[in-house]
Amino acid sequence: MKINFTVTEFVFLGLSSEPKIQLILFVAFLFFYLITVVGNIIIITIIQIEPRLQTPMYFFLTNLSFLDICYTSTNVPQMLSNMVGRRRTIPFSSCATQMYFSLSFGMIECVLLGVMAYDRYVAICHPLHYTVIMDRNTCVQLAAISWSSSFLSSMVINVLTLSLPYCGPNVLNHFFCEVPSVLRLACTDTSLTELVVFIFSIVIVFIPFLLIVVSYARILLSVLRMRSASGRYKALSTCASHLTVVALFYGTAIFMYMRPQSKSSRAGGKVIAVFYTVVTPMLNPLIYSLRNQDVKGALRRAVAKQRTR
Repeated sequence: MKINFTVTEFVFLGLSSEPKIQLILFVAFLFFYLITVVGNIIIITIIQIEPRLQTPMYFFLTNLSFLDICYTSTNVPQMLSNMVGRRRTIPFSSCATQMYFSLSFGMIECVLLGVMAYDRYVAICHPLHYTVIMDRNTCVQLAAISWSSSFLSSMVINVLTLSLPYCGPNVLNHFFCEVPSVLRLACTDTSLTELVVFIFSIVIVFIPFLLIVVSYARILLSVLRMRSASGRYKALSTCASHLTVVALFYGTAIFMYMRPQSKSSRAGGKVIAVFYTVVTPMLNPLIYSLRNQDVKGALRRAVAKQRTR
């Protein structure tokens, strides 16, 4: 049966259709969102006001915290609105915008985590040359490459996705506009677009992941050569927070984007998406504050200054 109308809006199925479950999810995700925004703002503020944290590692952490605020703000407010509103719809143009920025921010996080792994490698394996290799200009250039390359890559994927005909149906089995879920609604063969998405996933997701693996393999070898137990502990402790974030983000992102869409479970895909769009941005400031002695020390000094005023 030929459908001859053009889609002007999409309808979200969301995570659940049960009112009680929706209320529970609304409260939970609102709490997660507030923790994400407030936690990352605190991290950014502490880094900016604490002279001891003016290092390349914390420059990239500032980028990551700002990125997490942007990333979660792209999706969560829309999801919260859908949970309490009667209409779970989004105009086609707004869906395209959300899909572009959501994918861009996700890609930036992949590249940025790879850059942060390289920073740790230089700091531990080449400590005498660290300040020369990772000077201010190099850090700014690496951050700029992370942001610009991801925005450009996302644009290519979104142009290909949105150039496909969408004539019906218009029901998205998701809680926000994401490339895999939107592609399922195209009224044509999407194999070429899926191939392009897979290729970009390899470039933007898998190559930084390999950089992380290689960097930490070299770090591990250097740590094993250290004679001092305290030196080994200090070296590994500076990497622990980053490794935790990498495991959380990459584990879910690779599972979502680097597998054939035909084998994807739609319900499972939504649950996975919750982790890398909501849970991980919320956990990042907690991980970096609870597991990082420098950040905890800076927080204590900032609180002490406020009490003495």
